[in-house]
Amino acid sequence: MSTSTSPSSPVQTINTLGIVGTGAMGRGIAQIAAQAGLTVSLYDANPQAVDAARQYLQDTFAKLADKGKMSQDDAKAALARVVPCSALEDLKAADMVLEAIVERLDVKRELIAKLEAIVRPEAIIASNTSSLSITAIAVGSKHPGRIAGYHFFNPVPLMKVVEVIDGLSGDPAVGDALMALSRRMGHTPVRCKDMPGFIVNHAGRGMNIEGLKVAQEGVAEFADIDAIMREQAGFRMGPFELMDLTGLDVSHPVMESIYNQFYQEPRYRPSPITAIRSVGGLIGRKAGAGFYRYADGQKQLPAAATVPAARPASVWVSPAHERGHAMVLKLLAALGVTPEGGNTPSAQALIVVTPLGLDATTCAVQQGLDASRVVAIDTLLPFEATKRRTLMTTPATTPEMRDAAHGLFAGDGVPVTVIRDSAGFVAQRIVSCIVNIASDIAQQRIATPSDIDLAVNLGLGYPKGPLALGDAIGPQLVLEVLRNLERLSGDMRYRPSPWLWRRASLGMSLLAEES
Repeated sequence: MSTSTSPSSPVQTINTLGIVGTGAMGRGIAQIAAQAGLTVSLYDANPQAVDAARQYLQDTFAKLADKGKMSQDDAKAALARVVPCSALEDLKAADMVLEAIVERLDVKRELIAKLEAIVRPEAIIASNTSSLSITAIAVGSKHPGRIAGYHFFNPVPLMKVVEVIDGLSGDPAVGDALMALSRRMGHTPVRCKDMPGFIVNHAGRGMNIEGLKVAQEGVAEFADIDAIMREQAGFRMGPFELMDLTGLDVSHPVMESIYNQFYQEPRYRPSPITAIRSVGGLIGRKAGAGFYRYADGQKQLPAAATVPAARPASVWVSPAHERGHAMVLKLLAALGVTPEGGNTPSAQALIVVTPLGLDATTCAVQQGLDASRVVAIDTLLPFEATKRRTLMTTPATTPEMRDAAHGLFAGDGVPVTVIRDSAGFVAQRIVSCIVNIASDIAQQRIATPSDIDLAVNLGLGYPKGPLALGDAIGPQLVLEVLRNLERLSGDMRYRPSPWLWRRASLGMSLLAEES
């Protein structure tokens, strides 16, 4: 790769923007740029696509004006700043050219070579790639210093975050100019190194990959996992709703790409579930069927399970985990139930355990309990902060005890999901993996802790950034879950990041940077 930088300093203020590729991403970027006062030159290898894009923008600006979100004069002015182009040479005066074309490395390199022969020496060339290395895209270019990544999310006008990616040979001034341009266009920029998945697609592995692993182990159905992540963990969508929305034709290749780009890192190991469903055409909402069926675009949900009328004759709560024991005693008091005291349960009592990262079977065996009466309850998150509770049985738990526990813990109207035995329940596993992967992004210095949280919060819509989420739960609790998961499963996917275990050991925030 050439190591020369730009022949002159890159432009500091970008007023004219060329866009190559007028699909959904190109149109969206053109919209926010024109609204921000930039002159936008649109080019596509298909001339009809340019005309269609400009018509789309005309309609969009008109709708915004009709809704009072911009004036009629501003709408006309914004459209006037969008200039259709019939040849790449028409972009020669642009301060910056952004490519939003097909995700093929060879095609992007070919385009950059053509652009370098056309644009001014100080012009910036940026790529909206979501999965390809910026360093690799710049290979063979005459001046790799002026090439950077500029990754927006669809739909661009609504997704207010953009990743600014520095290639290995990138000029920092180019990234600085893109950061300033982002703010001018009303977007929040985050800065990151050139690594697979950048920030958002990298951090998003925890939710989908671990959700698939839970399903693959037969722990719970897709809809149950989603309900737990929404109503217990507080996420806007669960992993299977999210994959249906994105489409497996998009998300499965990304899973495979990131896994392979990190040389089969266990944390990112894909699942055969998505491979099989992709081949079978069950790719999601756009196909009418994915993890859910869709009728007229509406997701079809299975009927909610009926709450059993049964209640246990008595309840004993294991004191093995002090925090969980206290939480369940408080919950039982609110339910009007007085549990048994003492260090051992009576012969008829429902036995409640509160594992973190362990399964119900291990708790029963380690504590010498009757597994046929053992039911575990997830205490990772405070009960008063959740809208759903998760119970877990051992393979030996009797249906009578399972139903009695369900009826008891749903007694105040809060929904209960009963899952099969799993180290770490559902929320514990998925949330801990989300926090752990974000911690490792910070450990690798791909981005600052604050930019990681900002990118994920805006790009994925999580209730908190993953590091702030870890702080809210407690890094020590997250670490306990992961260490128990790793010990019980033997799977390296659960090994804690040094960023996490060092800060947990020192009582520091996961957002704390090193001085």
